[in-house]
Amino acid sequence: MTARDRLLAVLVAICWGLNFLAIHASLEHFPPMFCVALRFSLLAVPTILLVPRPDVKLRWLLAYGAGFGIAQFVFLYAGMRAGMPAGLASLVLQASAPFTVVLAGVLLRERLTGRQVLGICLAILGLAGVAWHRSQTAALLPVALTLLGALGWAFGNLANRQARPSNPLHLTLWMAVVPPVPMLALSLVVEGPSAIGASLATAFTAEALPAVLGIAYTVVIGTVVGSGLWTVLMARYPSSTVAPFSMLVPVVGMSASAVFLRERLDRFELLSGAVVIAGVLLGSTRGRRGRLAARTST
Repeated sequence: MTARDRLLAVLVAICWGLNFLAIHASLEHFPPMFCVALRFSLLAVPTILLVPRPDVKLRWLLAYGAGFGIAQFVFLYAGMRAGMPAGLASLVLQASAPFTVVLAGVLLRERLTGRQVLGICLAILGLAGVAWHRSQTAALLPVALTLLGALGWAFGNLANRQARPSNPLHLTLWMAVVPPVPMLALSLVVEGPSAIGASLATAFTAEALPAVLGIAYTVVIGTVVGSGLWTVLMARYPSSTVAPFSMLVPVVGMSASAVFLRERLDRFELLSGAVVIAGVLLGSTRGRRGRLAARTST
């Protein structure tokens, strides 16, 4: 990678890491299910009007939106609303990587290498450490909800892989068309019209400004800028070169949460987080033999 593209990859990690602070701010005012509907509605409308529909089968578009857009954010937002710290959420959501590898092996019959198996085991060990530590303080539910969000992301990854779009960014943007209607319906049933109405009626007050800015950040910076740059880099370089930069996301998320939200970084959770990151990094990069095979095939 060129120095410029390395900086762009780091910029994406910063954008995505700060995304968790933006989500935290938006959940301070809006109900979580409605917040998901609002986030994707703001992205869906200009997408329908301005972006060509991706050249993929409808079932993969719907599956990608259901996994990445609905399942991931329903459980992530619910987990953070239930008390999941923003920094820890940025770490636990990395479980999507080993989940994706395992699901690809089970559902798509992709072979797992010894390196991937070892990486998955390390990541699971680290996540188990976080879950055990949280269970000691009766705060296991937020971790479990966030893990379910990571599983939803993994299913979305599989749908994205099966779709094989010629323009991945178009698929990323059109995925936003799927969540708004079902999420609004779920919000009306679970959270109720009164909670939705109250959040909208006070949306333009000074107290709600951080929440509104948080939603704007997740749409513009987190999705359009972050995902757009990531798509460009993934198209320009092998995934094994670009993917490891995503390991900076929890580093940014946990550091920013400690600075701006005064979240306490527990030593045991930091150690468990390092194990998770090491496992994901190990499982998502090729060994020397894999790199040599890739060179000889090009």
